Amino acid sequence: MLLEHDDSQLLLIDYQTKLLPALHEGALALANARRLARMARLFKVPVWLTEENPQGLGTTDADLQALVVQAQQAGGGKVFPKMSFSAVADGLGELLRPPARAQQPQGGNARSLPKHLQKKPDSAPERGTLVLAGCETHVCLLQTALALLEEEFDVWVVSDACASRTERNRDAAFDRLAGAGAELVTTEMVAFEWLRTAEHPAFAETLRIVKETLV
Repeated sequence: MLLEHDDSQLLLIDYQTKLLPALHEGALALANARRLARMARLFKVPVWLTEENPQGLGTTDADLQALVVQAQQAGGGKVFPKMSFSAVADGLGELLRPPARAQQPQGGNARSLPKHLQKKPDSAPERGTLVLAGCETHVCLLQTALALLEEEFDVWVVSDACASRTERNRDAAFDRLAGAGAELVTTEMVAFEWLRTAEHPAFAETLRIVKETLV
């Protein structure tokens, strides 16, 4: 099973100015989050950004925030402030799903038409694959990811864009996430699975992003 860009949403969790300096490999995680936001813009993937208790932990890194705004303009999404460690507990799960599809009329004529002549529903198609990255891996990212799995989303965690205060906490979270059914990937895996082919119009720009020196 590979990622599909047209079924994906990107969720970036708590890359905040007062938190990042305290994290093991926080600079690397932030650099990869910036790459993910740029790629989301290229592939028109909706981007969501959470901020945990912004009064206490500060706002999102300014460069990442600017990239997320650009990506949101291309694909949708928004900034989601929260106080719960799990963003789902504060209502994010409802925002990640499109409006419920309207019931189709039960008349025989409409149902008997060939599929290509049937009226398509007005609501946007559901993007059920969530690509997650963030801080801290063993707290807000873990609790959000587990809740999204319970909501029956497909959850993919970008391991090299995640950070915790200690490596042990981060890796323990990865073990638990994998056991719960999340897929663990890297930033470059996301890039090339969204891309799929060297003939894609975004290939050259994606390759530039992948080849950049991070930190």
